[in-house]
Amino acid sequence: MENKTNSMAVASLVLGIVSIVLCWAAWFALIGLAAGIVAIIFGVKARKIPGTKTGMATAGLVMGIIGTVLSGIFVICVVCIAAAVVDINNNINNMHW
Repeated sequence: MENKTNSMAVASLVLGIVSIVLCWAAWFALIGLAAGIVAIIFGVKARKIPGTKTGMATAGLVMGIIGTVLSGIFVICVVCIAAAVVDINNNINNMHW
């Protein structure tokens, strides 16, 4: 049986790279989060296909996990910072001079 690289493994690798690249940019972190989740799904499915190479699928799976975690952390940090800024602004506006 011939060992072939399948397109799902390539898609997982590309989406994993995209998720890592976009995890640091403000609103693009949400796109990175979505790309990472899809990379994980494609990587798992590509590894289960018999008779295909699994290296690219594994790399896409790992990068998808890393990108998803980093994007998730970045999104949570942005939300917390935004909430803190709004709270500070409300406290300043409610001060009685």
